[in-house]
Amino acid sequence: MVERATFCMKILSGIKIGLCLLLPIFAQAQSSTDTLHFPNNTLENVTVHGYEFGRTSLITTSGVKQIRLNNADLYNKTSLLQGFNSIAGVRMEERSPGSYRINIRGSSLRSPFGVRNVKVYWNGITLTDAGGNTYFNQIAYNNFSSINIYKGPAGSLYGAGTGGLIMMNTAWKPETKLEYITGSYNLQNVFFEHAFGSFNNQNKITYAHNQSDGYRDHTNMRRDNASWSSRVKISDKQELNAYALFTNMYYQTPGALTLNEFKADPKAARPAAGAFPSAEQAKAAIYQLNFLTGLNNDFQIDTHWKNSTMLYASYAQIKNPTVRNYEKRSEPNVGGRTAFSWEKKKNKNAYKWQLGAEYQAGFFDTRVFTNKNGEPGTLQTDDDNKLHTGFAFTQIDLVFNDEWFLTAGTSFNFNKVSITRVNVTPVVAQSRKYDNEWAPRIALLKKFGEHFSANAVVSKGYSPPTIAELLPSTSIINTDLDAEHGINYELNLKCSFLQNTLFIELNGYRFDIKDALVQRRDTSGADYYINAGGSIQQGVECHLSYIKPFHRSIVDLLYLTTAYSYNHYRYDNLQKDTVDFSGKTLPGIPTNSLSFIANLQFKKGFYWQLNTYLASSIFLNDANTAKADDYQLLGTRIGWQKAWKQKGWESNLYAGIDNLFDEQYSLGNDLNDPRGRYYNLAPARNFYIGISFSYSRKK
Repeated sequence: MVERATFCMKILSGIKIGLCLLLPIFAQAQSSTDTLHFPNNTLENVTVHGYEFGRTSLITTSGVKQIRLNNADLYNKTSLLQGFNSIAGVRMEERSPGSYRINIRGSSLRSPFGVRNVKVYWNGITLTDAGGNTYFNQIAYNNFSSINIYKGPAGSLYGAGTGGLIMMNTAWKPETKLEYITGSYNLQNVFFEHAFGSFNNQNKITYAHNQSDGYRDHTNMRRDNASWSSRVKISDKQELNAYALFTNMYYQTPGALTLNEFKADPKAARPAAGAFPSAEQAKAAIYQLNFLTGLNNDFQIDTHWKNSTMLYASYAQIKNPTVRNYEKRSEPNVGGRTAFSWEKKKNKNAYKWQLGAEYQAGFFDTRVFTNKNGEPGTLQTDDDNKLHTGFAFTQIDLVFNDEWFLTAGTSFNFNKVSITRVNVTPVVAQSRKYDNEWAPRIALLKKFGEHFSANAVVSKGYSPPTIAELLPSTSIINTDLDAEHGINYELNLKCSFLQNTLFIELNGYRFDIKDALVQRRDTSGADYYINAGGSIQQGVECHLSYIKPFHRSIVDLLYLTTAYSYNHYRYDNLQKDTVDFSGKTLPGIPTNSLSFIANLQFKKGFYWQLNTYLASSIFLNDANTAKADDYQLLGTRIGWQKAWKQKGWESNLYAGIDNLFDEQYSLGNDLNDPRGRYYNLAPARNFYIGISFSYSRKK
């Protein structure tokens, strides 16, 4: 109770700081007595695709939020963290520059590093590989125009998974843009994009270079990224879309510290201990090469029927020297998805039926060597991994009198994995075929007038273990792991006021998971996984946004948004050796978190942005005997935009500060480490400055 009261005081303090800074300007702007002009599209009145018809936020039955990058003043382009953490129920962590973790309504127990149990699509291509892993760090800021984040199980249309869904999409606008950002820790970011063509033949190429020396010892990072997208309209009924994405990156991995090491020198990389060298001696790092390409065909069969078919292939090459060993992975993937839809609208009623299937195959080679000062030494294990996963799905969407919205669907999933250790005699393949699972979802929404809606959702989540969990860093194959599964119950309330300028959303949910997959570490620091008895994950999320334009005032626009999450996650039944952890809090996620962003735009092109993020303390082990302290972050940015509309030119000059109060905190903590190596230092106070130029042509 004391901790919750302290956190509430910090929430009020953070909001008070923002309001005190904004109120004088807001009061001056309010003095105008002229009629206000409200835009037709507010920031929350966005069209969402994925589960249903293209619906606005008010009437979508899925727990979805959207990050739209065309309003770039809201988010810091030096990292994606601020954008993701501005959404209730979503938490993104950066253990060191380039090393991301994402969880959606869940802990990071399945993701000591990387992104797992969150399905990710890029322009309809499955970025998540057949092994269940997503190399999210291959994505640069200009590879997409918007991100849709779906909270809760998405199995009815997108297959196995309990951790949510991320869909990234690229939009085409005939323009050329160049942007440069520099800042603390020798930050150097370059973004370039060029979109050309016509309505019937559109092309877009992007390039991004990102590098930083890091805010901690042994945290250098470099990434080069290029993408290409193309759309060709063959006829009134058919169009082809082609995509390609290439990333070459390198980043150092400093390793976690004990509490004493963190207090003595939080910037230090992991020191040598016993038989293990330091992170710097081992030259611990990730060398990562990714390539992805896909071709999509959309065909309007007749008035009601439509088919969309995507074929794609990807390849990942990973080299990972660590303090324990040196790992090399080669991971080619192929896959495809086809979906038929039938749609009919009549007056205020609408009907849509979707059915289709998705399939992926991966043929991975994983070799582990001893580490000789950052180079591969003696071969320890050599594993050939064959992975096959897929699902068939069907769903109906019904609209009655433009008031009742019903969505009901299910998928039928299969997953098979075979691991063959070829460096031993006799060679034996261990395989596991997971039971075919149904993943149904049903949602009902009632709209009350034009500004209020309520909906209830019941869905089943099902998630087999990833290849990284079946073949963890202990190199001990464990095909005995079972899939986790559970039922999610959710209630959502959405309303808008003041001519759609004030939007409020309140969500409550409970997700009961059985056979929950959780991570453990042995005394050497290697990861392995077990099926816990189960967990009960329940919480409340609140999102509020307000947009206000002004007339005849120095202020042009005020935009405020805040998101609050309360997470009550507990083990339902967990026995570890002779210790019963039932009722303990799941480690890796704060009980309370709050994000607040204020964006103020002036008539002459100047703008000012304020952002704050607060998180309560986080337990670091199942016993709840260790925790990371709570923290409060404040950042601000000022800038000036200038547009020459007749000539098509636009410029943007800006500068900002993050972690203004120079808070010292740990982010991306390592969990359940028996030696107490939990802590990874996050950035101190840091600065950045950027400039961009763009030239738009008539479509």
